[in-house]
Amino acid sequence: MTVPDDGASAAARQRMAADLTAEHPSEWADAFASVPRHLFVPRFHQQDSTGAWQPLTWPDPAYLETVYSDTALTTQLDEHGVPTSSSSQPSIMLAMLEALDVSEGHRVLELGTGTGYNAALLCHRLGDANVTTIDIDPALVDTAAQRLHQAGFNPILAVHDGAKGHPGNAPYDRIISTVGLHAIPEPLLQQAAPGAVIVAPIGYGIVRATVTAPGHATGRFLTVPAHFMARRTGGSEPHFDAALEQSPADTRVPPADLLGRLKFPASVALPGYTSCSWRTQDGDLDAVGLWTPDGSTAIAHTSGSVRQIGPQKLWDTVEDLAKIFGDEPERNAFVLTVTPTRQTVFYEDADGPSWALPATS
Repeated sequence: MTVPDDGASAAARQRMAADLTAEHPSEWADAFASVPRHLFVPRFHQQDSTGAWQPLTWPDPAYLETVYSDTALTTQLDEHGVPTSSSSQPSIMLAMLEALDVSEGHRVLELGTGTGYNAALLCHRLGDANVTTIDIDPALVDTAAQRLHQAGFNPILAVHDGAKGHPGNAPYDRIISTVGLHAIPEPLLQQAAPGAVIVAPIGYGIVRATVTAPGHATGRFLTVPAHFMARRTGGSEPHFDAALEQSPADTRVPPADLLGRLKFPASVALPGYTSCSWRTQDGDLDAVGLWTPDGSTAIAHTSGSVRQIGPQKLWDTVEDLAKIFGDEPERNAFVLTVTPTRQTVFYEDADGPSWALPATS
């Protein structure tokens, strides 16, 4: 059932827009107050107390309030119940759109059509002809196209891997990604106009980079923390059983640090890493596991032991990061530099600690 776009929904989105821009005025306020988010998210999923996913739709009493709250909404699950698409948290969307710094006439490429809501906001501000949005999932693109049309927007849509961009409409003045990347894909740099701005999630942060020359860009990470669903590129599953067979080593780094102060720097130093945790019956942290797409796996216990397997010794990197960062670092102290042959993240300046991002994004 489609949610009626009546006074209640209009008032709800106006309240959301007002809340989002309460601390500072934004040129995007009218877009958030005008574009009906509920039209793009008529159904989403929430986890109950057991961890099971439950659908929420109109006319559930909590639906309208939730869809117009500052909340990320899970909109698609795979056959294993793993989220594969979502509507991002509106405050994060606003931060990224403001960082994009668009002006009238700018041509924008969006990676990750998803529900189509972000594309609708872009269309409201810039006009349909200036917005190109792509997604690898044809079903998502088809549904988004229908909902965009229903909302009165008709951007250029395409189905393919966002990392390849969309050369047919290049060059782009602005490029925004709503899917997690490990680095800025080279085709995007090739399709960017001189001086173009690229806003993209990398690890647990969002970088804003300016194209300074063909194949070259530089920029800083935004202060806001964020984590977006990664591109669907596959990768190895964790090898926990094999890791547990390894001889333990001692570590002085509490496993909780990976879930807290080291979470963002680890995502730069170990691109594409995933973590999980095990807890005791009382709910206390017992151990943390992490793995990377190459199959490297580590398990660190609160007892102070760690076991690792694979081509990378992941916890060794975590220990190196713990020596650098006594407290959780500010994200905007991290600088990204891009050349045709290398992408590097520096901490504070070029003489500080640095990490090379993978050649494939």
